[in-house]
Amino acid sequence: MSRRKYVGAWSFELWVGCVAGALEESTYRSKLSVAGFEAVDIEATRVYRAADAKQFLEEAGLSDDATLAQVDGRILSAFIRATKPVAVSKTCCGPTCCS
Repeated sequence: MSRRKYVGAWSFELWVGCVAGALEESTYRSKLSVAGFEAVDIEATRVYRAADAKQFLEEAGLSDDATLAQVDGRILSAFIRATKPVAVSKTCCGPTCCS
């Protein structure tokens, strides 16, 4: 993420560094669920197309049609929302029940 426009030269290394840790959507949802989150919502804010990556892929010698097709529409930026329920504490019903 960047709050200002990047004015330098983009590179394949910058692109890879940005998306290297990206998880597949189903994996991301699963990890959130395992961590106790509910009502997971993923709202795409930008879907990157092959044209977005073409320059970087050309620099790396990977700009053939097959590679571009694999990239097209598969990387996205998104808002991730989920809720984690408040843990319910067990209340004691009397002086001897919880001992």
